[in-house]
Amino acid sequence: MIIGSHVSFGASGLVGSVKETLGYGANTFMFYTGAPQNTIRKEISKEKTEEAFKLMKENNINIDNVICHAPYIVNLANNKDDQKYNFSITFLKNEVKRCEELGVKYLVLHPGSSVGLDKFVALDNIAFALNKIITSDIKVRVLLETMAGKGSEVGSTLEEIKYLIDKVNLKDKIGVCLDTCHLNDAGYDMSDFEAFLDKFEELIGLKYIKCIHINDSKNAVGSHKDRHANIGFGTLGFLVIKNILDNKRLENIPKILETPYIGENDEDKNRIYPPYKFEIEMLKKGEFNPHLMEDIRSFYKN
Repeated sequence: MIIGSHVSFGASGLVGSVKETLGYGANTFMFYTGAPQNTIRKEISKEKTEEAFKLMKENNINIDNVICHAPYIVNLANNKDDQKYNFSITFLKNEVKRCEELGVKYLVLHPGSSVGLDKFVALDNIAFALNKIITSDIKVRVLLETMAGKGSEVGSTLEEIKYLIDKVNLKDKIGVCLDTCHLNDAGYDMSDFEAFLDKFEELIGLKYIKCIHINDSKNAVGSHKDRHANIGFGTLGFLVIKNILDNKRLENIPKILETPYIGENDEDKNRIYPPYKFEIEMLKKGEFNPHLMEDIRSFYKN
C-alpha cells in the first residue's frame, strides 16, 4: 500500500516533510511548497532537498510517489480580473518549476470556481490557463482534483473533468486526483467503487488517475459541502474506504490522507493533534479502531 498524508513543508523544507512522514509510519506524502492560503514562497534550499533525498532513499520512500498541492487561493476559472487571472497562471508556472527543483512529478490543482460566470466559460478559462502552464519542456504532471461542487466550484463531475482533459494539448502532462470525500459530496456513491471506476474508465480512462485523497465525509451523498471526517467516523465508513484502498485497479496509486486534526475533547474546535499515524496504522491492519480519537489524544498528551 502506497499511503501517506498531508505534511508540513515549513522552514525545514522537504527534509522536514520526510521526517514527519516517517513519524507517521507512511511511505509517501503530500505537501504545499508554502502556505496553502497564500502565494508567499521562500527560496528552496538545495542542501535540505539533497538531505531529504538521502533520507527518502534510506527509508524506501519513492520520490515518484510524492505529491505537491497547489494553494487554494489561485483560481483559473474566472478571468473577470485580468491581473488576478494572469497572476494565477504565472504563479502556477512557478509552482511547476519549484516541483521540478524538488524532483516531484505531480502537482494537484483545484480546477477553480466560476464566481458568476457561465460554467462552460469557466471551464474554457481553466483549459486556456492549463495550456499556458503545461508546456512541452516541463516534467511535472498537473493533476485536476475532483471537487465537491460547493458554491460555484467546477470540476465536481466526471464530465467536467473530461471536458478539461479533452481541451489540454499535452495529454501526457495532465491527470486526475480523486478525493473520496469530494466524490461522495458531489453525488458519487463510493460504496460501489467498482461501478464508479467503470464509469471513469469509460469517460476518461483510469490511466489518468495518479493520486487519491482518502477522506471520510461528514455529509450525505450529493450534499455539495466538502467537510472531511476522520477515517471510519463519517458517512462513507471504514469498510468503504478500505475497499477503495484495496482495489487492485489502483494499487500502485499513492493514497493521501487529509483528515481533520483531533482536539482535546469532542467539543474543542481547535485542531491540535494530527491523526495520521493512527489512521495509517488502522488502514494497514485493515481493522476499524472505534477508540481512535481516545488513542490519539492519549498518545499526544503523554
